Amino acid sequence: MTSGFPRMVALGYGKFVRADRVYAVVPIEAGERGDGRRTYVHVEGMGEPMVASRSERAILADLDAALTDAAGVPRRRGRGLREGEVPP
Repeated sequence: MTSGFPRMVALGYGKFVRADRVYAVVPIEAGERGDGRRTYVHVEGMGEPMVASRSERAILADLDAALTDAAGVPRRRGRGLREGEVPP
């Protein structure tokens, strides 16, 4: 059963944000990375992006799951289709 409210998504470093407040996820360029810095996460109401230690793909997957769950949409089984694949 869902609560109707989006859950929190982990960014790493002990940071969490509400899934419905994230509006952009930007990978950090190779030259700027270091000390676990992997992704900039732009959050509504914050002037500067948060630095996450998780990859943009991992964060986006968690955001998708959180928002889908909050909307009450049943989860898909399996991994889904990859880019360019055709359904059976």
